Amino acid sequence: MKTANFRTSKRSALLMFAAALTLMLVVSACSSSSAGSGSKTKKVIVGTVNVFPGVAFLDENGNLTGFDVELAKELDKRLPEYEFEIQTMDFGNLLLSLEAGKIDFVMSIMSKNEEREKKYLFNKEPYAYFFTRVAVDIANGTIHSIEDLHGKKLFIGSATSNNASFIQAYNEQHGNPIEVVYGSGGANDLVQLIRTGRVDATLQTDFSVRFETDADGNPALKLVGEPLIADTVHYVLRKDSQELADKLDEALRAVKKDGTLAKLSVEWLGQDFTIPLDEAKAR
Repeated sequence: MKTANFRTSKRSALLMFAAALTLMLVVSACSSSSAGSGSKTKKVIVGTVNVFPGVAFLDENGNLTGFDVELAKELDKRLPEYEFEIQTMDFGNLLLSLEAGKIDFVMSIMSKNEEREKKYLFNKEPYAYFFTRVAVDIANGTIHSIEDLHGKKLFIGSATSNNASFIQAYNEQHGNPIEVVYGSGGANDLVQLIRTGRVDATLQTDFSVRFETDADGNPALKLVGEPLIADTVHYVLRKDSQELADKLDEALRAVKKDGTLAKLSVEWLGQDFTIPLDEAKAR
């Protein structure tokens, strides 16, 4: 009887050990799978603003939306190896945050210029094409070109913008004929600044001027003269982010090819700004 009891106890012990070992293997496998899945997804912090009508702004429910935002969401879907997290800040802090490593790329209708290209990496595939001209009050009949701004005041929202780079170069080449008034970093009612005579004009792209309206929602500004800046719009990254830039280009080519990019532009900006001007005219 003692021998039988010993064998039964031994058999029970072996069965318990086997069950425990199986459970350990299952838990280990699950842990490995979870770790493996996590390692395939890298969080990418995307920096933008929340006060750019049509591009990146808060809707009536306080949700961030617009052309840049919805495009980023679409690219995120097509890049399973990344998980995008969008953070908003003042425009003037975007490039500073990029340099400090607080964000991984900037999306805010950024265009290239020589100074930026020295410091940052731009993805190769443009996702929009914009043309900038002088913008004045819709009733203005005296300013027809940038030459008519000599001796007058021009408002520029940010000293780090491409518009600022352009007007600085223009002034240097022409003996500083235009007084530049820069935004303070806070809220600037552009229409009021122009209508009250505190400034005479500003520079606007062909898409953004449509968002400048009066209190009744009527168009407040108009574009005059020839295009001054022809911009291709890109994402801005740190110089060590070539892999991410290449992946963004890959996803952008896909949304262009299937028509998603053009659809987003029409929905949020009013027309298709995703093709070069000469190609658009040929259509």
